Amino acid sequence: MPDLPGVTIFSDGGCKPNPGPGGWAAILRYDGKDAEKELSGYEPDTTNNRMELTAATRALEALKRPCRVTMVTDSEYLANAFTQGWMAKWKRNGWKTAGKQPVKNQDLWVVLDELLAKHEVSWEWVRGHAGHAENERCDELATLARERRGA
Repeated sequence: MPDLPGVTIFSDGGCKPNPGPGGWAAILRYDGKDAEKELSGYEPDTTNNRMELTAATRALEALKRPCRVTMVTDSEYLANAFTQGWMAKWKRNGWKTAGKQPVKNQDLWVVLDELLAKHEVSWEWVRGHAGHAENERCDELATLARERRGA
């Protein structure tokens, strides 16, 4: 996809307790522009992994046209699905794991897969709670979203 606009997406999500009330957040930073957008939201009964997937999904849904995306996440679950080829294997196996079990959170993986097909995406994993400014901000936004809803 030539001449695509670039965007870096930082995302995070979590619950307290897990499972329980959850929050998700994302920061979209547009390359070559002094433009940034913060998104966040809440789910009353969810899991950490569902919130990580939701953050990535909602961020990609916010893009109005195909982009060259660098997706930055502290979720190994999310990043490894693509960097280690898990998603491709799940799809080939009819949404079953290597152990022949149904893939957890398939509903969200299917939506994420459809959104990713519209963009050129690379994945970057960062250690959570380790001083990465945007990851810390996403964690703060996700926590605020969860707490504002009574968690």
